[in-house]
Amino acid sequence: MRAMAATDQVPTKSGFHARSTGAEVLAAIELAGKTAIVTGGYSGIGLETTRALAAKGVTVIVPVRSPEKAAKNLADVQGDVRTAALDLAALASVRSFAASTLGELDRLDLLINNAGIMACPLTRVGPGWESQFGVNHMGHFALTKALLPLLEKTPGARVVALSSTGHKISGIRWDDIQWEESEYNKWAAYGQAKTANALFANALSRRLKASGGLAFSVHPGGIFTPLQRHLPKEEMIALGWLGEDGEPSELAKAGFKSPEQGCSTTLWAATSPGLEGKAGVYCEDCDVAAPTELDGPMARYKGVNAHACDDEGAERLWSVSEDLLAQA
Repeated sequence: MRAMAATDQVPTKSGFHARSTGAEVLAAIELAGKTAIVTGGYSGIGLETTRALAAKGVTVIVPVRSPEKAAKNLADVQGDVRTAALDLAALASVRSFAASTLGELDRLDLLINNAGIMACPLTRVGPGWESQFGVNHMGHFALTKALLPLLEKTPGARVVALSSTGHKISGIRWDDIQWEESEYNKWAAYGQAKTANALFANALSRRLKASGGLAFSVHPGGIFTPLQRHLPKEEMIALGWLGEDGEPSELAKAGFKSPEQGCSTTLWAATSPGLEGKAGVYCEDCDVAAPTELDGPMARYKGVNAHACDDEGAERLWSVSEDLLAQA
């Protein structure tokens, strides 16, 4: 099996940019009558994704772990937005949500795997999976596999997996994915999970090919959202995200996006005609990302590293994930 070639990661000159908003990306796209599921669609960039899709006439189903929080956050969203219980950390919940969805929907145009956790202390979910890998990857893997029959019968269905520039921190730790033998590093665990999201979309794109579906991964950009809830202020100051006064630093002001801008690459990947024929690619700033310039000044922040867009690695992870799911 070939490794994904650098030629697969070629920007399309989409006409959008890092500061484009979701509403701008969708302005010329006809979406009325379509159905979408947006995990994490009631917080941060997920909420803005839901808002933008609903405004275009999409029926948006938002899986929720906290019904009270979801009701409050979604109260001002205009359009057809529905909620249903789902906890990505609990496979029984994932299976229950998927079974209900399969029984209620006759099409699923968009599945946006947006929910996630970042740099949290070591905890375990499911049958003992490290939580960032378990929630960010395995929960979405189980959900998507269960919903595949619905995706396959929907013409032009798309799946978008939210990855991150954090994929650069770590590839898949094949010998110790669950941190059972190594000293836990919350950032390396996050990096592995974000690499897994990218490889998942790569492998899924081949499984959707026969039915005409597409899958992509996206880096939404740096955004202040509840995703940072596990990071103490001191750590965000050390990272350069906050100043000593606790306010966003000049670096953050220059480089971070608003939530309205942060949802735009997701929505571009979910709808752009320019991505036809480019299945499985990793996107950023409303375009296909270029391969990382390893010696370039923006290597930490821009582009996609080879380990996150490798076909062989993607198929290996798919196989490992199926085994983990079968054993759970």
